[in-house]
Amino acid sequence: MLACQKDLFSLPPGLHYLNCAYMSPLSRRAEEAGIAGIRRKRVPTALAPKDFFDGPDRARELFARLIGAPDPSRVAIVPAASYGIAVAARNTAVRRGQNVVILHEQFPSNVYAWRNLAREHGLELRTVAPPEDRVVRGEEWNARILEAIDEDTAVVAIPHVHWTDGTLFDLERIGERAREMGAALVVDGTQSVGALPFDVERIRPDALVCASYKWLFGPYSLGLAYFGPRYDEGRPLEESWLGRAGSEDFRNLVHYRDDYRPGAARFDVGEAGNFALMPMLHVALEQLLEWGVAEIQAYCRELTREAIAEAVALGFGVEDEAWRGAHLFGLRAPEGIDVGTIAERLRARDVVVSVRGGSLRISPNVYNDADDVAALLDALRESVAAAPHR
Repeated sequence: MLACQKDLFSLPPGLHYLNCAYMSPLSRRAEEAGIAGIRRKRVPTALAPKDFFDGPDRARELFARLIGAPDPSRVAIVPAASYGIAVAARNTAVRRGQNVVILHEQFPSNVYAWRNLAREHGLELRTVAPPEDRVVRGEEWNARILEAIDEDTAVVAIPHVHWTDGTLFDLERIGERAREMGAALVVDGTQSVGALPFDVERIRPDALVCASYKWLFGPYSLGLAYFGPRYDEGRPLEESWLGRAGSEDFRNLVHYRDDYRPGAARFDVGEAGNFALMPMLHVALEQLLEWGVAEIQAYCRELTREAIAEAVALGFGVEDEAWRGAHLFGLRAPEGIDVGTIAERLRARDVVVSVRGGSLRISPNVYNDADDVAALLDALRESVAAAPHR
């Protein structure tokens, strides 16, 4: 079992940060790498032409290892999840009368691009809702997704876990169904990749998009996206000179070329080799590979197992373990107790979580320990004891 890694971070004593789904803290090593990257530009002669390419290519290699992708050239450098989703939306062939399958209360970055595509091409935006008034709903929700995918489905655009409460979606079965119908599978992995195992060769997504500032422990404004063969001839959102074939030869950049660099590099954001942010991402990805994603998931499960059982005994609702992530889960308050009031009690104890929809969203990671969970439980007990009907 992975041991607590709190000593690798700079979280202040007494702060119980159970909110990685909002933003991860930077490790000390990543912080130092960013500062060193900033200092490189003090003397520009220290930056050679190869430095524009080596950083992104190293990130491709590390991310490919993390997600089990055999070909790192299929990884693009993106500034945000919305950018990668927009690339997929731009390059997915559709015809009038088809549908796009998304989820109820899905994160907006994986909704707006599909709304626009549906509006422009006469598609149905098919939103799959969970069963109403049920806490344990993951199994039925997954069944509804499979049922919603039919011969007219062009795209299935979903996450691996729901960002509000951690409901887990069976991407292997959903991917199989999408392929049977000829639909593209576009996955937003921002709230899962890095904490929940993801295997590209098993799930076979057409696109997997991931911001780095949450579970990848990376910087803000940088992310990664895997693009499968469906998008091999796609058009990028911007025509960066770095994405063109032969761009490594600065002397010949005046000889314009129409062909792109091999693989997904055509989809890279401009200035992808960001000399301050990219070293931070390298350090973060290397650390995740050292820890092991399965080990991170197991650590979070063991850390919260007894706490979840006690929360349920207090009357809180939580999704069945088979249908939730251990790194991100939602607690629904007992009847008569306002989730916002609970959040205030938590803040008073320096316990940091999020309220998303009707859920108190708990998202631990390897820097959390038993004291953090105990502080959370103290506030939950206090909230239940103070409720008028108790």
